[in-house]
Amino acid sequence: MTGTADSAGLLLVVAAPSGAGKTSLVRALLETDPKVRVAVSHTTRPIRPGEADGVNYHFVDLPDFERLIAEDAFVEHAEVFGNRYGTSKAALASSLAGGQDVVLEIDWQGARQVRTAFPDTVASIFILPPSLATLKQRLTGRGQDAPAVIEARMAKAVAEISHYADFDYLVVNDDFDTAAAELASIVRAERLRRPRQGARHEALLNSLLNANAGA
Repeated sequence: MTGTADSAGLLLVVAAPSGAGKTSLVRALLETDPKVRVAVSHTTRPIRPGEADGVNYHFVDLPDFERLIAEDAFVEHAEVFGNRYGTSKAALASSLAGGQDVVLEIDWQGARQVRTAFPDTVASIFILPPSLATLKQRLTGRGQDAPAVIEARMAKAVAEISHYADFDYLVVNDDFDTAAAELASIVRAERLRRPRQGARHEALLNSLLNANAGA
């Protein structure tokens, strides 16, 4: 199933190496833009302190995740650091068909799958850290992962960043407020693209182009 730019909500794919601030930036977007909602993905990773099932993720075990794959329930799914992640195809398609703007927080692998499924609807954004040193400092400061896990994430960061050219936009999260404003600007600009505005203001355009209208 594919979406079209003039009939569906805006699909925003936001990806980043772990620790770049993707989740915080998306949270800031949701707080300032009530038209956007986040898609809640499924994952097999353990729930972290402060997270809630159905809010941050749908937490499932591996057999359930594999059953959903077999049922073709995911528009994208990937394995990251030994855990599985996937986005419900039906839930996403329903939201977009209803005109809802949706944010997906996924990795570059998932972003590639989503672009294939929704080529005319998706806008993809990659969040970059200002440096690898800052990235490691942020990962360590979270206090959620063991040193070995942090080192594994750092080792993977460069490989993830190498896929930056697959994305439509790049945002460097050095100053958080600046990065949040840039992300919000991308959303506003995407809404103003001609196909969306043309469909939204079809009646106005017809009246403006009809020489006999309003005479």
